[in-house]
Amino acid sequence: MVEAIEQFFLETVGRELCVFFCAMLPIIECRGAVPLGCALGLPWWQNVLFSMAGNLLPVPFILLFIRAILKWMRTCRVGFFNKIAAWLDRKIEKHKGTIEKYSYWGVMIFVGLPIPGTGAWTGTLIASVLGLEPKKSFLAACGGVLMATAIMTVISYGVAAIV
Repeated sequence: MVEAIEQFFLETVGRELCVFFCAMLPIIECRGAVPLGCALGLPWWQNVLFSMAGNLLPVPFILLFIRAILKWMRTCRVGFFNKIAAWLDRKIEKHKGTIEKYSYWGVMIFVGLPIPGTGAWTGTLIASVLGLEPKKSFLAACGGVLMATAIMTVISYGVAAIV
């Protein structure tokens, strides 16, 4: 089954778009896309480009629309949306101190740390909810994604060279 799924994606979508779409996914982002690209045999520079592009694509939409979406979700009659909004609110509360303390540098560092729970989705979500300027937040997210992608590229291709 797994082989059939793998074959479908590689033959239909291609290695590059697999990495691109993987990088767009929340939680996975470039932390999963870069090792995937390395495992699929992409050259490091292509992997970096597709991972960063996929990871950054959702950022402007998050910065522009997440506050209105969260407001709607909190007041929605559907309990599922209320639970998601409450979960996101808890995530924001947990990490907002770091970003408030360091502002845009905090966004960049938060996004750039390749550990679970950090990344472009969460960093821009927090920046947007805190009311940070979208243009500067986008640039900070770009710096953070560059940092995380560079770290993951060195680790992924370093391990691949050793093995």
